[in-house]
Amino acid sequence: MAFWIILLVVFAVVIGNIMLVKHTAHMKMPSRKQRHSDERDDKDDQL
Repeated sequence: MAFWIILLVVFAVVIGNIMLVKHTAHMKMPSRKQRHSDERDDKDDQL
């Protein structure tokens, strides 16, 4: 019985990861300049 539960959990994790990769495949990453300036703005807000 424990074998089937472990197999089900492994199968769910694999399917979930595949779905996540498909969902994020076409997302654009911000450029390095944009990320760097965003980090600086966040630090300025904290002060």
